[in-house]
Amino acid sequence: MESNYKFYNFEKSLERIDKILNFTSAFEDKKDIPKRDDLTFTNGYYVNCCSLFIDIRDSSKMPEKHQKRVLAKIYRAYISEIVAVINGSIICKEINIIGDCVSAIFKGQIKKDVEEVLNIAAQVNSLIDVLNYKFMKKGYPTIKAGIGLAWGRVLMIKSGYSESGISNVVWMGDAVNQGSKMCSKASKEVSSPIVVTDDFYHNLSEEDKKLFTQGSSYSTTNYYYSSIVNPFMDNWIQIQKDKATKNKSSKLW
Repeated sequence: MESNYKFYNFEKSLERIDKILNFTSAFEDKKDIPKRDDLTFTNGYYVNCCSLFIDIRDSSKMPEKHQKRVLAKIYRAYISEIVAVINGSIICKEINIIGDCVSAIFKGQIKKDVEEVLNIAAQVNSLIDVLNYKFMKKGYPTIKAGIGLAWGRVLMIKSGYSESGISNVVWMGDAVNQGSKMCSKASKEVSSPIVVTDDFYHNLSEEDKKLFTQGSSYSTTNYYYSSIVNPFMDNWIQIQKDKATKNKSSKLW
């Protein structure tokens, strides 16, 4: 959110705090995620949703090893195309970018929604491979990312500074918190790039469940991991690699 300077008045601040804390908020149950315009500073909605988090591993070390102009290209390409993949889903309701972490909220009313979000995660996983192929051709460093997925009930509220017009939607609940935690496990605690919560896993079809392996029994929460990819995108990568191998072989002769 872009700032727009407003002089800070402490007395007004005290009034706002008391008004917020003393107000009896009306939080409604909704079958579907409502429009942002339906939110006010005094209401809120309980909804089922899926969350998706993508984060680059060891990104804090990258500025120490690579030029800023190269990193700028890597981050721009990564964020641009991750957002493009996510935004290509009709059930996506929210996209956020914080540093190199991209997160999104999707509808989660039926199992078909959960399976679509899994397909988005597979596309993202393949996209990382596509980006790395392009980076290597330019002599740039490759990246590794973790992808976390969760499903559950959240409280959707509008929060911000009403007098300034600065506000945002806040999603509160395990479906968001656990999605972030699953992301932190992926390509780190487990070698696989995709990790999902127990609730997300149990909303998948029996066929999709076979693509996952259950996490360590020593963990306090159940989770499942996978390395699934998008077949079309993965096929493109394999064709490019085969072409490169053939060209290399022909040069040797």
